[in-house]
Amino acid sequence: MSDTPPAAPMAPTAAQVGHLVFVLGLAGFSSALTTRALDPLLVNVAADFNTTVERTALLASAFALPYALIQPILGPIGDALGKRLVMILCASLLVLALGFGALAPSLPTLFVARILAGAAAGGITPLALATFGDSVPMAERQVAMSRFMAWTIGGQVAGGALSGFLAVHLGWRGILAACGVVVLVGAVVLWRDSRRHPAPPARRFDLSVALSHYKSILSNPRALRLFAGVAAEGLLVFSMFPFLAALLDLRGLGGTAEAGMALGIFGLGGFAYAGLAPLLVRGIGQPNMMRFGGALAGCGLLLVGLAGALPAVLAGTLLLGLGYFMLHNSIQVRVTEVAPKARGSAMALHACSFFLGQSLGPALFGAAQAWIGTLPSLAVCAAGILLVGLWLAHARRPAPQA
Repeated sequence: MSDTPPAAPMAPTAAQVGHLVFVLGLAGFSSALTTRALDPLLVNVAADFNTTVERTALLASAFALPYALIQPILGPIGDALGKRLVMILCASLLVLALGFGALAPSLPTLFVARILAGAAAGGITPLALATFGDSVPMAERQVAMSRFMAWTIGGQVAGGALSGFLAVHLGWRGILAACGVVVLVGAVVLWRDSRRHPAPPARRFDLSVALSHYKSILSNPRALRLFAGVAAEGLLVFSMFPFLAALLDLRGLGGTAEAGMALGIFGLGGFAYAGLAPLLVRGIGQPNMMRFGGALAGCGLLLVGLAGALPAVLAGTLLLGLGYFMLHNSIQVRVTEVAPKARGSAMALHACSFFLGQSLGPALFGAAQAWIGTLPSLAVCAAGILLVGLWLAHARRPAPQA
């Protein structure tokens, strides 16, 4: 069986890159929509099931943990059978999981639905990113991937901000059902485009080849640094979001709607990064983008912790979004260089690390908040993300080993 890397992509036209960004971006948008849709509504879910916000906050981990753990399986399957095919199948399963969640009669059932949704969503964005690695030359890749990120950011904005406002009319069950409809649209568009642009012939999935790729990737110290850094990033940046509505309510600054607004502003920071990415890549370079990204994210977390008024909270989440996406996109691009023969596997390890960090974040932040308070907990997160940016910027780009 051939184990040659994908052919080096010929320079695509601007129209071809734009079309690729649209098709994959719509799939990424729909997947991202489901990730944070319940975060502003956890107070509502807790009230419906007569439980505490601390318990419903674990729904974020119920989505993120299976998203992470499924990655080592889906990555090599995507490399073997075709990334687009696996994305379409996972999107179809995600539609079913969201429908199941919308009908959940109890909190344990909703936890099961979010676990299934997380596992299904795990086969969309990471494989889309790997597809950019296969299709777009390195010189153009960070800008193309930043435009893809604008779509995923849009999904996060809609999932976080709009769900907070629409919950009054739709309820959290209606929000999950609406997410399912959007995912279905993204899956149909991807399926139709795949029929017009057939992928290379699939090869038989070989477990020994998959394990060989993972062994090679995990023997690369620079790749390990990227995976550790993105895990810490996921933990430090996203740990406080499930508690934001309760925090705003405690300070008399709002509740569910305002938390949704803050999540939306976080996404706007990402849109700002996507617009600035071409200038930043040419002007300051990737290492400095990592440094500034960590610093801006840390400042944003501190501002949220110190804020005594809603505009200050929103300013903090704007800085957090700008810094986070600047750092995160730089990590993503470096990971696409790790394993040209098996980009799906490399991106799978990246996503696994990131969502393991995210899944641990709410539980650790909740424990820290109860132990040392909200502001000290946010200060620890701020210092941590600053150090992550500096640490990753100091490393050279990973040498391909697989």
